[in-house]
Parts: sequence; C-alpha cells; structure tokens
Amino acid sequence: MGVSPHLLVLEQDAERRRLVVGALRAAGLKVFETGDARVAAEALEAGGFDAVVASLSLPELDAGILRAAICPSAPGSPVSLDAAERVHIARTLAYTAGNRRQAALVLGISRSTLLHKIRKYGLDHTGGKRQSEARGEA
Repeated sequence: MGVSPHLLVLEQDAERRRLVVGALRAAGLKVFETGDARVAAEALEAGGFDAVVASLSLPELDAGILRAAICPSAPGSPVSLDAAERVHIARTLAYTAGNRRQAALVLGISRSTLLHKIRKYGLDHTGGKRQSEARGEA
C-alpha cells in the first residue's frame, strides 16, 4: 500500500469543514484542517501537501497569494485595485479586531472614508448583522 495523499482543508464554517474532512478521511486521506487563512498559509509554507481544498469566500484570503503558494512557478493574474483594496481593508479590520477607528489610523485614512469603503465592499456585516446591530444600537 502506497503513502496516503496529504491534503490541506481551509474552510471557516466548522460544520462544512467537519463534513469535508470526514469524507476525505473516510476515503483514507491524511488531512490537515483549519478555518484560519493565516494558519493555512503557514502550513503551505512548511510544505508536504499534495492538494488543497479551500473556501475562496474568506475575506482575508488572497487568491493570488494562495495560487503562488500552491504553484510558485505559475505567475498569477493581476487583480483589480478594488479587489486588492477590499482584501487589505478586510485584513486590517481583522488585525484591529473590528475597531474601525484604529483600522482607519492604520490605513492612514479618515474614519468616514473607511466606513464608505466598508459599505462599498460589503464588509459591514458581523455574523450576518451590521456592527451597530451587534452592539445593540438602532
């Protein structure tokens, strides 16, 4: 019997990740699972994976960087400035734990400009609720 392929599974939704990982392990595959794009990137850098199963809907996931990590010799296609800005703002919000004032300072823009961009890129939801609703505000 040969060596079992080693897969990396990146899926933020725990239930969906559990189902995918369960099916892959039942098929006899070795699986490393995570819901965190940063952890997945570190694991990819370490190497040893034969394939990657990734949810591309994660806002902090940069598809170009993922492509380069999976296949470093293949040049990635350029992304639009809007796409790059959306990813950068999402990462900054994650870095500041959602603190918009602090994120605006890190980005070097006004808070009102950041709020406009958050709405523009659809980053204004926290678990399906607007942040003001999550805080109990009207």
